Amino acid sequence: MKPTPLSRREREMMDIIYRRGSATAAEVREGMAQAPSYSAVRATLRVLERKGHLGHELDGPRYVFRPTVPRDKARRSALEHLLHTFFDGSAHHAVAALLDLEAANLGPEELDRMARMIEEARQEGR
Repeated sequence: MKPTPLSRREREMMDIIYRRGSATAAEVREGMAQAPSYSAVRATLRVLERKGHLGHELDGPRYVFRPTVPRDKARRSALEHLLHTFFDGSAHHAVAALLDLEAANLGPEELDRMARMIEEARQEGR
């Protein structure tokens, strides 16, 4: 089953929970830049649970939410969605766009690290 793309607000909430490892609705709300009402946060967390991104356990009267998917797998899924949505599935076009945006900010060490990663991928036959 292909994961459902997340809205901006859902991604923000997931980022908070990934950073913390687990969180209550109140803790998620505290971590948000422009937090909606507490009930809106709870409703969105329930949506994320229905979509399969979160699970919860009871801690007294509180629900403590935890991601159901490891962060690296979630990143990969989000990146695949981004590639297909904005770059016609082309990693080349995505890297070119990133380099265009970051050209002035990339130092020699970062460029060398990228070159090594590309060489490793070549040798592994990816």
